[in-house]
Amino acid sequence: MAEIKIAGIMRAGAFSPNHIGNDAAIFNLVAEQLRKRGCEVNVYSEEQLCAGAVDENIVLNMCREQRSIAVLQELEDAGRLVINSGYGIENCTRERMTRILLGSNIPYPESLIVNTDEAIRDTLKAARFDRCWLKRGDFHAMHKEDVSYARHAEEAQEILQEFFLRGIKRAVINRHLEGDLIKFYGLADNSYFFWFYPFESQHSKYGAEAINGKPKHLPFSADRLRAIANKAAEVLDVKIYGGDCILGEDGSIQIIDLNDWPSFAPCRNEAAPYIARYVMSAIKEHQKK
Repeated sequence: MAEIKIAGIMRAGAFSPNHIGNDAAIFNLVAEQLRKRGCEVNVYSEEQLCAGAVDENIVLNMCREQRSIAVLQELEDAGRLVINSGYGIENCTRERMTRILLGSNIPYPESLIVNTDEAIRDTLKAARFDRCWLKRGDFHAMHKEDVSYARHAEEAQEILQEFFLRGIKRAVINRHLEGDLIKFYGLADNSYFFWFYPFESQHSKYGAEAINGKPKHLPFSADRLRAIANKAAEVLDVKIYGGDCILGEDGSIQIIDLNDWPSFAPCRNEAAPYIARYVMSAIKEHQKK
């Protein structure tokens, strides 16, 4: 019998928009790597987690549902090892992420946080937000419209009104940044980091990469990108992470998004053993307590 028993919680399909297969693939690869290392990995759905089916002391998860996050936080508070932490997953919702990253001096776009029933045209014009991104503030993106690009203040107001009509109460408005869009994946122990240009790889959920267009391959420090990304994940309390950043003409690097356990789609075969090794290391540290 395996000495280490792990509950593996799959992500609900609604929270893998256009990436259900990719999210399942990295999860299954990591589970197989852990089994090769002598672990017993029992796989559950988020629904089973919420129904109380999980009794393992180690919980490896890709959860996104609000009910699931609450359960993960309860398990963590009770002393179980939870990766990613339910608190970290919650921190990746837009409003919380924006407040935490800006409050931690992580390079991040100038932003406004608003109620969706507000009149914002004059505020945006005064702040010179000529182009901006509107993102639902309360949750992770589930639909294409949850992250919308606005070309001017009038269009931003229309998008905000649509958020309101959809029952979304809060929104984050990020200033649009010119430059090269880069996507990255990493681990909290800094053992693995991978970056690429999603436009060139045709890697996309909703096609928003086309807004910034073909990268110019602006010069930048990959080590600095890695340090900024890892610090952002640290302050958000996310151990297996990914995200997006913009490289500016002036050499700046600004995080525009950070997610708990993304698909690692372009590099999953390479990343899976590193993720498994990180999990094993975290288990050993937890067992010492």
